Amino acid sequence: MRLPGSGPPDPGRTGQPQAPKPKAAGRDMTGNRETIAIASDHAGFELKEALKGTLEELGYSPLDLGAQGPASVDYPDFAGKLASALAEDKAKRGVLVCGTGIGISIAANRHRHIRAGVVHDATTARLTRLHNNANVLCLGARIVGLDVAKDCLRVFLETDFEGGRHQNRVAKLG
Repeated sequence: MRLPGSGPPDPGRTGQPQAPKPKAAGRDMTGNRETIAIASDHAGFELKEALKGTLEELGYSPLDLGAQGPASVDYPDFAGKLASALAEDKAKRGVLVCGTGIGISIAANRHRHIRAGVVHDATTARLTRLHNNANVLCLGARIVGLDVAKDCLRVFLETDFEGGRHQNRVAKLG
């Protein structure tokens, strides 16, 4: 109950339409922590480990699909694991890391439901979501530094697809 003179009236009682409340960072529409699948090959292992911490800091729940160390592994296997996790609704979005981001993105994009984009800075991270509705962020551990990778991750997760003129183009991708 509001006491007279104790501040503005409850906006829900004014009869005016209210703007929808934005969802909290890292939360899905039900308020639960959104799960983000993350995987790498050996070259991306250290960056993947660091980005798991960044996901936690941003309020997301990372689903680590490997690699589990710096021993040599094949990036197509980990792109496949992430693609399977998205197909099985274990996560809606994902992050892949290899040496350049290129090989693992090619492997991921072989799966029809994946739209993986290699990014090198916040601008490309924003545009891959805004214009391409990418659901997988690909980074090159030998290309971008940790601070740039964290910035790319944050921007990728915060940016929504613009739709409009891009919708028909994206529909043709898969």
